[in-house]
Amino acid sequence: MTDATLSLPVVDDRRFFRNMITVMSLVIVAGFGAQLALGRSSFNAPLIVHLHAVAYSAWVAITLAQAWLVAGGNMAVHRRLGQAAVLWTITLLILGPMVTIANVQSARTPFFFQPQHFLIANPMTLIGFAGLFGAAIYLRRQTDWHARLHVGAFVLLLGPGFGRLLPMPLLAPYAFEAAGLVAVVFPIVGILRDWRVHGRPHAAWFWSIGVLLFVLLLGRLLGFSAAGEAVYGAVTAGTAAAGSDGLAFPPPPPGPV
Repeated sequence: MTDATLSLPVVDDRRFFRNMITVMSLVIVAGFGAQLALGRSSFNAPLIVHLHAVAYSAWVAITLAQAWLVAGGNMAVHRRLGQAAVLWTITLLILGPMVTIANVQSARTPFFFQPQHFLIANPMTLIGFAGLFGAAIYLRRQTDWHARLHVGAFVLLLGPGFGRLLPMPLLAPYAFEAAGLVAVVFPIVGILRDWRVHGRPHAAWFWSIGVLLFVLLLGRLLGFSAAGEAVYGAVTAGTAAAGSDGLAFPPPPPGPV
């Protein structure tokens, strides 16, 4: 089977990607919805947290709409909305690090993450997301790569959703990696389906898995390095977290965990 065969925008492929993006979106909704229902999320959070939530929720909605537009054959609207998605992604890349820094500076890092590692590793996943998203846009005329890389980019953003569904306190000190690695189930499903439908898996799935593994590993290596310690010290200077041990786990909140 040639690459040309894999690049055909067959209807079954469009439906498959629509269904996969839908399930991924539900993971995000379920994760954050569960925390809200359990009273662990609060609307009293700082403004930057609300802006971050709105921006990322809108991105999920845009991605979901794009998948359904393609599945329905509405390519004209899909392309116009794609232009908005590119601009919206820039917003994510700005607000993501901002909210991470704000949480670390105010000593609001989740108690199952080490603040120094969290400060470094969280933006790493955004860098991986940006790389896969950018590649998907660049290869937009090669629909086989385009669709799969978009799924791969979404995978890099699923950690916070899965992290709100998993027993994170039990997964420390590797809770960050655990939440991110669970999302690899989606590329694996894509590999198995390609094998069954197209005769072999597409290389885009392996790129997506590789980027995920790379950013998680790099985040841990840098997060526990002298460079990570220097960044943590510079970011927290003059804040509530100043002088604290960046590799010490914060105390858990009062009450049952």
